Amino acid sequence: MTIVRTRTPSGEAIVILPEAEFERLRELAEDMLDTRTLDAFERRLAAGEEELLSEDDLAALRRAPSPLAFWRGRRGVAADVLAQLCAVEPSLLAAIERGGVTAEPALYQRLARALDVDVEDLAPEAAGA
Repeated sequence: MTIVRTRTPSGEAIVILPEAEFERLRELAEDMLDTRTLDAFERRLAAGEEELLSEDDLAALRRAPSPLAFWRGRRGVAADVLAQLCAVEPSLLAAIERGGVTAEPALYQRLARALDVDVEDLAPEAAGA
């Protein structure tokens, strides 16, 4: 394999190498990032900062009228309590749970905080995942 070390006209040191070697190095770097990401997730999971859903949980999420309905039920939070925590009318919360209404992003953020989930977990599209 031929590797050329040289400098740009402005004096920056550069290396020229075969494309196959560049791709191999790029893949190794991606693998290292993936490993670090997995390690960090496993640490958060062990610390109770992450949550895994079982197959039964995923089926329940798919059956729920909305991700909000699933997560509220999973957390055991009464609808009136959640409505009060998030400063939203109970009727609006019920409509969102039925999937008939899409809320403003700020409301989804408040709901996510109250239920201790990522806001993406409450997006209506999450049920089809």
